[in-house]
Amino acid sequence: MHPLWVSLALLAPWAQAQPVDTLWTARYVVTMDSQRRLIEQGAIAVKDGAIVAAGPATELRGRYTPKQRLDRPDAILIPGLINAHTHAAMSLLRGVADDLALQEWLEKFIFPAEARNLNAEFVRWGTRLAALEMMLGGVTTFADMYYFEDAVAEETKAAGMRGVLGQTVIQFPVADHKTPESALAATERFMARFANDPLIVPAVAPHAVYTNSDATLRKARQLANRFKMPLLIHLSETRRENDDLKAKRGMTPTHLLDLLGVLEGRTLGAHGVWLDDADIAILKQRGTGLAHCPSSNMKLASGAAPLAKILGAGIAMGLGTDGPAGSNNDFNLFEEMDLAAKLQKVTRNDPRALPAEEALAMATIHGARALGLENRIGSLEAGKRADIAAVSLRGAHAAPLFNVYSQLVYALKASDVTDVMVEGRLIVRSGASLALDAAAIQRKAAEYGNTVRNSLR
Repeated sequence: MHPLWVSLALLAPWAQAQPVDTLWTARYVVTMDSQRRLIEQGAIAVKDGAIVAAGPATELRGRYTPKQRLDRPDAILIPGLINAHTHAAMSLLRGVADDLALQEWLEKFIFPAEARNLNAEFVRWGTRLAALEMMLGGVTTFADMYYFEDAVAEETKAAGMRGVLGQTVIQFPVADHKTPESALAATERFMARFANDPLIVPAVAPHAVYTNSDATLRKARQLANRFKMPLLIHLSETRRENDDLKAKRGMTPTHLLDLLGVLEGRTLGAHGVWLDDADIAILKQRGTGLAHCPSSNMKLASGAAPLAKILGAGIAMGLGTDGPAGSNNDFNLFEEMDLAAKLQKVTRNDPRALPAEEALAMATIHGARALGLENRIGSLEAGKRADIAAVSLRGAHAAPLFNVYSQLVYALKASDVTDVMVEGRLIVRSGASLALDAAAIQRKAAEYGNTVRNSLR
């Protein structure tokens, strides 16, 4: 070899193609990194479950030799979407009661339906159905709050998805635990079991201020901090929740949680519709993350969260679907992005409120920050885990394309997702799940539908 070639090889090691597991190429790569790089004719190299590089396809093709190539010339690659608040197994209660106020919906329909039907097997199949819907729509990570959370975790792993999964703690008897003490003890075992899992982040999930005692809330916080895991809780979802606590104790739910020390650690508050300026200041100081659920808040007439103030304060706020039993009815993050932007525009009388790029950030990097996972997921850049979704541009509704962020939020749909990868493993290819038996899940869902229907007669 000529000495000059040897010198060039030493100076430019990338001239020697490096082996990787997968090389994706696409018309666009939307990184959502700190520079918000948008790479036309881009590529992503993946090895050992992590992103090695994201850059121009011409460059990465020369630098890497992949075992697998995924060429998607008519697609956009985006970070896997993050559903920051849901109740996955409630998929089997989809539409059981609609067009009701939250308390009536819970007390007259949801709690009775759960009491008559809920068990670990119900939760397994409900989680499978939810995971199937979410992965086909580009969701790679979801934050859950429900019962029998061990079963949720097992099914989430089997689906190849990532989950921040909270075992519910509530003051009255429920399907899996009859006392909050029993629920907390189970949560401790759950946290120990999944403490070092690559896909599962176990959490404690006291349902809300109005369904738990002060002592239970404190114990939940202490447990989460002992394991260095998150606490998930519903927070200021409705005006009634706020007004009742103010009348009873002279403070907001956020103020009470802060007073009890519950916000001293990793916390995700779901909804945050009725936060006032003092609440927002507390949440900012405590580093609390939030999950915005526009479909649920609209459908239950809960209100519109003050996103401008929340995001303006630098609080991490992701997007969630909430549960599909009537507060939303699906797990569609594309719909949530669209509605989040439009709800802010109409309630603030300002078409510039929550631009499309910021709505996408809420479903990706902001959601990762809210869950404390921003060092692992939420953007497409070297060092992050390889959680990636490909969104097709072949539909009539995808043309023409002037602005990628606008197209993703206002035009493209969950059904346009063609391929999904989590932790470097392809779980959806060409619109079909590689990890789950869709036909079997849908058959079982129909069976459970009949069982639930008969139980409520």
